[in-house]
Amino acid sequence: MSFLTLIILFSSCTKVINIKTGNESGELDIEANVVDTSGLQTITLSRNVPFTNTNVYPPVTGAKVSVSDPSGTIYTFAEGPNGTYTNPLLTGISGNAYKMTVTVGDTTYNATSTMPAKVALDSVTSQNLPLQSGSNPKQEIVAHYQDPAGVANYYRLVLFVNGVQVKAVYAFDDEFNDGKYVNNILMPPMGSGSDEVDIYAGDKVTVILQCIDEPMYQYWYTLEQQSGNGGANVTPSNPPTNITPVSLGYFSAHTSQSMTITVK
Repeated sequence: MSFLTLIILFSSCTKVINIKTGNESGELDIEANVVDTSGLQTITLSRNVPFTNTNVYPPVTGAKVSVSDPSGTIYTFAEGPNGTYTNPLLTGISGNAYKMTVTVGDTTYNATSTMPAKVALDSVTSQNLPLQSGSNPKQEIVAHYQDPAGVANYYRLVLFVNGVQVKAVYAFDDEFNDGKYVNNILMPPMGSGSDEVDIYAGDKVTVILQCIDEPMYQYWYTLEQQSGNGGANVTPSNPPTNITPVSLGYFSAHTSQSMTITVK
């Protein structure tokens, strides 16, 4: 890790803060998902780049990639373009633990993820952002679902606006709403940067509800806190991965349901 020294000046004193920026490069980054819907399951392999570079990640080719299910069936993933590896035959089943194996050069990476029971996305609605006025106020999106009682549930929600995925991370558990009807507000990123997203009447919004296991919740929750939409400012670092030996990225077996609305 390299260190970026930030100097913050206060009237008569100087405070020096060392922040890890993750400026190393060349590490393997695995983004792997197994979902409960038919179609291509996709695993993407790339190399990370220095923090100061543009977000162009070199793909990793020539790897051996597979996923096995509890019965011992091995699904081999075929290599495609841009470091993507796919399999059309695997459909995830709730309750199953899936094992991913990725071999790059002389190193083999493994990860296991258990697909939770599916929680249905009941509806998606929109409402005015607080303190908005005028004839076309900005909107925020709300995802509604019934959390099962007596079970630890973990969720990730993904938001698309007019076909473009919002970069904000949304991760929730049911520590304070076990068994309750949940109304999760998906606040869009706001500010003056390129990540700013404004939602208005007439926009088409898609919400994907993923039911994830606890290790994946820790991964996404950590990213949420670091990205700023979690309401905290924390030192940037790599989120806790479920891949061994330790690599960037994750392997997630999760259920997935999407719903699209036109904002009114």
